[in-house]
Amino acid sequence: MGSQTFTRHGMVLGGYAAIGAGAVAMIGLHVVTGLDPVHTVISEYAFEADGWLLPLSLTLFAVAATIIGAMLARRGEDRAAALLVGTWGLCMLLIGAFPTDEPGVPLSMSGGIHRYAAFVAFLTMPIAGLLLAKRYATSPYARSVRLLSLAALGVLVLVVFPYVVRMFGVDLTNDDIPAGVTQRLVVGFEVAVLAMLGLVAGARRGRARHPLPVAARA
Repeated sequence: MGSQTFTRHGMVLGGYAAIGAGAVAMIGLHVVTGLDPVHTVISEYAFEADGWLLPLSLTLFAVAATIIGAMLARRGEDRAAALLVGTWGLCMLLIGAFPTDEPGVPLSMSGGIHRYAAFVAFLTMPIAGLLLAKRYATSPYARSVRLLSLAALGVLVLVVFPYVVRMFGVDLTNDDIPAGVTQRLVVGFEVAVLAMLGLVAGARRGRARHPLPVAARA
């Protein structure tokens, strides 16, 4: 039991170290480039001289997701959420490995992989969060995980909206909807969900396994 607890805590610390290092790399990227974060999406930072910080940051987030996903998978009943978290980590690697296209350039294969991997990532993490928030409803972390997941899904609608209306011939610009802000909010919320899932994964299994009874929730 003691050995298992030590291993679990060690994995949680490793996951948080990767999240922290990824956040430092992402913040550093914003500081050294000096681009406008309101109207410039994160993917475009890859074209700057210090753009290598972007795939580094995403790789570190992927490492964190792999660790936390593995911890969830070991629980057995959390394997569905673990698969979603692992998918999010894989998408982070794809986003970093396949850069987006420069503005004004037709969509390439690399740009297409980048775009759709980002969409899948934006969708999978909140769903994983909502699944675990429901399963561990008595956990002290459940409310935070649920709110962060819902916030990520809510802002994701704003991220996707310009792409949807373009299908109907309406071309919105970054001045109409500040794409930089909405994208950063989604990323921030989802990394926060990942961090909270680290706490859920690191908690003892018997602590908050069952959701509240229907009468209690009412």
